[in-house]
This record gives sequence, C-alpha cells and structure tokens, in this order.
Amino acid sequence: MTEMNRGGGAFQDLEAAMAALEQEQRKLAEIGEVRENETTTVQAKDRSLEMTFDGSGELSELKFNGTKYRSMAPAQLAHVIVETLQQGRAQAMAKMTDLMGSDALPGIDLAGIAAGKVDPSSVIDALLAPMLDGIVDDDERPGKNSRTEKGGQDG
Repeated sequence: MTEMNRGGGAFQDLEAAMAALEQEQRKLAEIGEVRENETTTVQAKDRSLEMTFDGSGELSELKFNGTKYRSMAPAQLAHVIVETLQQGRAQAMAKMTDLMGSDALPGIDLAGIAAGKVDPSSVIDALLAPMLDGIVDDDERPGKNSRTEKGGQDG
C-alpha cells in the first residue's frame, strides 16, 4: 500500500512538473516572439546619432542626425558611439529581463536566452532535471551516465 501512495504522489508531482514545464515553454515562446519583433531605439546624449536594436539587443540601425558628427574629434565620436551602443543594449536586455520576470530559475542563463546564445534544449533539460529527481533513477534518465561512470559501485 505504501508503494501505491508513493506512486500517487509521484503522479501529482509529475502533473505539477508538467504544468510548470508548459508555463515555461509559453514564456520561452513569448520571449522568442519579442526577440523577433521588438525594437529599442536610443539617442546619444548630444543627439548626434541614434541607434536601433533588435529584440536580442543587436544593433540593427545607426542613424546620424544632422552634421554634428562631422566636427567631432575621432576619439569623441568613437566615445559617443560606444556609449550609445552600451545604453541601447542595456535597454533592450532590460525589456527581456522584465518579460522573463523576477522569478528567475536557478541554473538557467536568462540573459543568454534573451540574446539567443543559449540552446533551447539545454533550457528544457535544466527545467526537467529537478522535476525528474526521485521519479526516474539517474541511470535510467535519458542522456545521463550510469552510476558506475559517476563513481558509484561497479556492476
């Protein structure tokens, strides 16, 4: 009878895990949508130029306003460009961070997701690993090494 109760609890835990997984998948889809369609435009402090960034924080457009940039010293122009670039990327990433929410998941690189530098399958693996603990033995989990390879007993 104890085995039945334990199994019933595991099914409830599995249902909760699957619900959490579905919620995270929806959030990832929304993040992907924003990355594809959202833009951020910032202007230099002196208004000599403006930059537009795509949803993942990459520069997609640079526009010089007027001719002020022509009279700037090269070092000054370079400083304005770098400063505006940093400001724009920070604002684009802030939008993504806001979208992801404050309940960031440990072990998941949210900034990497926002920048498109994280493989989505690694995110799913990171979400599933804690959910599968106790339900599936480590040596039965897909993609995991057997206990002997982890330093456990031989055999």
